[in-house]
Amino acid sequence: MASRVLKVKSADGEIFEVEEYVAEQFEMLKNLIEYCDDDDRETPLNNVDGKTLAKMLEWGKKHADYGKGKKTEEDDAELKKWDEEFLDVHASVLYDYIMAANFLEIKVLLEQICDKVATMIRGKTPEQIRKILCIKNDFPPEQEEAIRKDNPWAFEQ
Repeated sequence: MASRVLKVKSADGEIFEVEEYVAEQFEMLKNLIEYCDDDDRETPLNNVDGKTLAKMLEWGKKHADYGKGKKTEEDDAELKKWDEEFLDVHASVLYDYIMAANFLEIKVLLEQICDKVATMIRGKTPEQIRKILCIKNDFPPEQEEAIRKDNPWAFEQ
């Protein structure tokens, strides 16, 4: 029997056809395949834009293809390198990836992204973390001072 193809529509209206073996990398799409018989239906994914969804599907295909057949240590190393390069993007893009991986229930990818972000901010001051993650400091000076006073351990280096 031929593999099913799932049609999904991104938040910005882009339509993607996802082969079943790739969709199985995403818990949400896997459930959709299991409970939906209408192959012509376009399932809206309103929380993921087209650019990000394309990247999620690229990750899913790479990992689905990797799952086929016998793997060597070289294959493992190649996939690890590919994953590292895949996540070598600006923090704002990582944020989009986190939101998409969470929405699509891609646990492995979500863990990889969170590990990457943790590595990026490990040992950094709050100011450095804000800069890395493009977070605006919206605390009034008095409130920030009170927080620093009440939680000195959080500001140690």
